[in-house]
Order: sequence, then structure tokens, then C-alpha cells
Amino acid sequence: MKVKVESSNPIKKKTEMLCGFVLEDSDKILGINKINSKISDSVKQSIKDNKGELGKLTVIPTNNKTPAKRILLAGIGKKEKITQDTIRFVSGKIAQKARELNLKEFSLVSPPSFVNDPIASASQITEGCKLSLFSFDDFKAKKESRSPDLTVFVPKSNKITNAIKTSEIVSDGVIFTKSIANLPPNKCTPTTLANFAKSIAKKSKMKCFVVSKNELKKKGFGGITAVGQGSKNEPKLMVLEHNGGPRGQKPIVLVGKAVTFDTGGISLKPGEKMDEMKFDKCGGCTVLGIMKAVSELRLPVNVVGIVPSVENMPSGEAYRPGDIIKLYNGKTAEILNTDAEGRLILADALAFGEKKYSPRVIIDFATLTGACIIALGTNVAAIVSNDEKLKKQINESSVRTTEEVWELPLNDDYMDMIKSDVADMRNIGIGRAAGTITAAAFLKNAIEKTPWLHFDIAGVAWTQVATKSKPYNPKGATGFGVRLILDYLQKI
Repeated sequence: MKVKVESSNPIKKKTEMLCGFVLEDSDKILGINKINSKISDSVKQSIKDNKGELGKLTVIPTNNKTPAKRILLAGIGKKEKITQDTIRFVSGKIAQKARELNLKEFSLVSPPSFVNDPIASASQITEGCKLSLFSFDDFKAKKESRSPDLTVFVPKSNKITNAIKTSEIVSDGVIFTKSIANLPPNKCTPTTLANFAKSIAKKSKMKCFVVSKNELKKKGFGGITAVGQGSKNEPKLMVLEHNGGPRGQKPIVLVGKAVTFDTGGISLKPGEKMDEMKFDKCGGCTVLGIMKAVSELRLPVNVVGIVPSVENMPSGEAYRPGDIIKLYNGKTAEILNTDAEGRLILADALAFGEKKYSPRVIIDFATLTGACIIALGTNVAAIVSNDEKLKKQINESSVRTTEEVWELPLNDDYMDMIKSDVADMRNIGIGRAAGTITAAAFLKNAIEKTPWLHFDIAGVAWTQVATKSKPYNPKGATGFGVRLILDYLQKI
């Protein structure tokens, strides 16, 4: 989808479909002051029938009586109930309708400032339209129909135009994340992800290096080595460096778990829904999507992306329950369940990131625990942190992007639950209690003093069905976290 910005009179636009928002119980299309008298009665009646009901779409043929071939009315509900997601949600439904009608292009009038902040509206329209038209059809003989192009009518303003350009890049970062996260395990191994990282770096002139199997073992990455040793697809650790800030500025370090397929290893998962374990790489894909957008936005901040990647397979070479391994930071871990593998590779990457970069902040993303889904469902991610300021900043970005989070506690009682009798730690807690928190407790052991925040995205990283509440999240990987962190990085 190509996005174009115009500030002229939308009613004069020659377009296949002119779209505008309607408030509940209003008699006007927001941002369109005058309609051709030849169709005005039809439009008024359609507005009355539409009622401005949230998400309701009404298409009116103009029979060549206006430059626009059709006029679309999109209800956005009551003014006082408009949220940060309303315009994004409705814009997504409009874009999907345009594709359903097989249009080559359509135009959408941004609501005036008395309804919503014009900069926010422009961003939300762009994100809603672009993301709602994403389709993962790489392996289908018949592809989805081409996405229509969009013209957004906004007040003349460089700030609004720049906001739309930024939102295009952010949306492309989400789409990139979805595209690689959806790849099946036979088409996406740790080496494949490493090649994606190299490609991103080459296009953006970021620094990139990849640590492979023998070097991982030699340098003491015991968690990554152990989890990856059961597969013929060798483990990788990839690092991307964006140096957009001043020389010497401490970077933000982002770490993402990328298990390209997770059988559970020797502690084999049940067969039902095991195919979904291709999504166990979503944390790493999120980091790659963020780094791609960071470079394209040329953000004036230093950011490092670290992605430990493995395939967790059962074999004669696989690590076992009962093993004791030494992690990168020198601490030992007793393995009680080989399906608790994500925390092992993340602990290595977190300790490495802190030691090498002395960052001001470390943030990690992982589809870490099924317990997170039990606790929070599939629309809210869990966060755990050791820093109040960082939590506040992430929560503020969560509100602006409507990528919802909820904080879970982490005190000494939880830290005690992962103590081992024979090693420094055990890789699971006691029974099924506090599974998400004890996993975070394991990760906290990898951090010495840096402000740190952990995202458990197990529930939000992919959807089994297209969500009606969020048309911009079609079935499959969601790219959760990309928009949130890019908002955070632009605000710090």
C-alpha cells in the first residue's frame, strides 16, 4: 500500500471511494462540509441509517454525480468514548472493505481536531489501513488481491505529514515482523534469521555480527549451546547495532527469544497444536522488526538488538532433565524441564548484552510461558521489571499504542522458588505456581544492576483467528511490541 497525503478539498477528489467518519447520532461526515446537491439527500439518509455506530460501514454509489465513484460512511461511536484505538480500528475495517471491493485506491478524510488529536489520527489511520491489509500468502498458489493505495486528507501541517511517514515505517516494521514470524520451521532456521539480520544491517548500514555454534561454546554461552545441541540446525546469536545517538551514549539493549521451533526437547510437548511452536521465535522477530524501523527512522539514539536463536529438538545429542549447565554469567542452572528453554538462551543474551554494552536499559521479549496465557489471556502481555521509571515509560507507550501490558510482581519469595539444591538455580519453579513470575526470576539472575524490563508475549504474539476487535491483527503473528517500543524510543 502506498500512502499519499493531501490537504485540498476532499469532495473535489477523483477517487474510487471517498471515506469519512461519522459520530453517533450526527448528521454530518466529519471533515466534509458540503456534498453535491444531487446526492445530498441520499447521503443524509444513509448517515441517519448508519447512526454512527462504531465500526458500521455504509457504501453509497454516486452514479458519477461527484468526482468520487462511491462515498463510504464509517461510524466511530460517541465522541466521549473515542479511545486511542478507535480510529485505528475503524480505518482497518475501511481498508479491508476497499480491498473487498477490489479497488485500486481509496481516500480517507481524517477527523477534525475537536474529535481527536490530528497528529494521532493521521498515525492511527496509516497504521490501521496498512496493518489490516497484511496477508501471509507466501506459500499459496493464489495470492490475495493487491492492496489498494490510500490518500489521507489532513490539515496542511508538516508535523502531520511527518507523522504519517513515521507511521508508514513503523507499520512496515510490524509487517516485516509478522512476515518472518509466520514462516514455517522448514523455511526458517536460526541461520535464516541470521541472514535476515545481515540483510537489515546491509540495507541500513548498521553493524551486524553473528556468533555461531563453535564460538558460542568457546565463549561460554552455555544456555544457547545446550538448548541448540539437539538439532542439526545450529544455534546462532545475532547482534545489530544502531549508532544514531552521540558517541559514548549508553545504548538501549533489546533482546528477543527466537526458538525457530520448540518441540519441548526431551520433555516433549503434546502433539496438539505443536505446529504453533513456529511462533516461539516471535520475540526475536520483534527485535528484528524494531531494529529495521529504528534504522529507517534514523532515530537519534543508540540501540542494540540481540537475538539468541535455536531449534529445540529431541535427539541423542539433546540436553536432558537432570543436566547442570553453566550460563554466560558464570552461574549454573539445573535442568528440570527441557521445555523451559527460552529462559536459558535469554539469560545468556541478557548477561552478554549487559557485559559488552553497559546499557542504560535492557528490554527483552519472549513467548516464554503458557502460564501467562492462563493469567492474562490473549490481549495483554505480562511485564516484570526492576525499575520504576522504565515501567512508567513502557506503560505510557502501551496506552498510546494500545498494545496492552500488565505488571506482575517479583519479590524475594519468587526468587527463592528457583533455588536449586545442586546448582545456583533450577530452570523451573515449584510445581505450577507463578510460572510466569518464576521464569522472570530466572532472567533477573542474569542482570546485575541495569534497569531491565521483561515482556512475556506468549498470549499476544499470535492469534488463532482474525480478531474482530482488532482488524489490524489478521490470523497469525501480530508483531506485538514493535509499535510500543518504537513509541518508547521516540519519546525518551
